[in-house]
Amino acid sequence: MDSKDMQVVGLCRFSYPALGGFQVQHDTAEARAAYLYDPARIDDRFRMFEAFTLPALRAQTDPDFTFVVVIGDDLPDAMRARLESLLAGLPQAQIQAWPAGPHRDVMREAINAARDARSEPCLQFRMDDDDAVSIHFVERLRALAQECRPLLRHNPHVAFDFNTGWVASPGREGIRAAQVVETLWTPALAMSAKGKHRNTIMNFGHTRLGRFMPVVSMPTPHMFLRGHNDHNDSRQKENIRRFKLEPLDAEGEALFQSEFNVDSDKVRALYARR
Repeated sequence: MDSKDMQVVGLCRFSYPALGGFQVQHDTAEARAAYLYDPARIDDRFRMFEAFTLPALRAQTDPDFTFVVVIGDDLPDAMRARLESLLAGLPQAQIQAWPAGPHRDVMREAINAARDARSEPCLQFRMDDDDAVSIHFVERLRALAQECRPLLRHNPHVAFDFNTGWVASPGREGIRAAQVVETLWTPALAMSAKGKHRNTIMNFGHTRLGRFMPVVSMPTPHMFLRGHNDHNDSRQKENIRRFKLEPLDAEGEALFQSEFNVDSDKVRALYARR
């Protein structure tokens, strides 16, 4: 067993109108789609995706991975064309369009549809469409899996939690951010699945992974960006957690460039367009 032979599959749910899977609830799939496809909301998601998610994936030091982007089969044509245009520079990406269905079931099928027939464990990660991972994420995930081969050999699933990163908000003035250490947040969280096991990282609540499998926690710095904006699903309810975000100085902007391939000048230009 060698991690260089393991398939790495990432999944991003891009405004997919799932049944379940959101903290904001809707009575019907149609009502959820109307909420998700609201022009102001989805424009914000596209900007976050372009500002944070894609630059880091394009610059991965280990480019051997698959990135599955799940959308609804009713995503309006203009929005799908915009998404396809953004993903054109990421050859690892594949768009999967699904009808509205149970969240965990559809996500399991989406990941498994991207898996090949390797006998080695599949390394899987999940991220929202406003998050990013370090440009070293895939490389470091493989290295950690290599170190943990006995765990992978004896357990159907093993979780890998890179728990140190940033909460960040892009805008016209650049990026405001705060460093955080958080357990089992979705960005930079991964899981292995043995070849014959079809459960995926999306079949487990991320905060409860430790109930079902060993969790290896790594405090490697600067491993993720968690996007912060008014349209976060987790920010739509009362008593939300708040973070004190400060504008990045020149040193912080250089760090974001080197660790995440996020260019603050490009972010300012992106958000200046209206």
